Amino acid sequence: MEKITQLKTYLINAPEDPFLNHALALEYIKTGDEEAAKQLFTGILTRDPLYVGSYYHLAALFERTGDAETAKTWYESGMKAAKKAGDSHAFNELQAAYENLID
Repeated sequence: MEKITQLKTYLINAPEDPFLNHALALEYIKTGDEEAAKQLFTGILTRDPLYVGSYYHLAALFERTGDAETAKTWYESGMKAAKKAGDSHAFNELQAAYENLID
């Protein structure tokens, strides 16, 4: 919980910082607060659709909670964003997760 408190303190001065929000979402996942994590990841991607790292984690959350269709949509969006950003590593990770989901 200490990391969550610290990240929230940093966010007071930079509430839309994608890195800080992403880090906070990952901490929420660790504590089991998946809904808070989903909201943060969705907010990041709404503000900055090329923040490619959040797609994988958001899609994986939906996949873990049994919403395969939404997970599929987020993996697809992430692959498009990764391609647009020229991030082949992220594209490959998203594609592998997507293919694993649809198989």
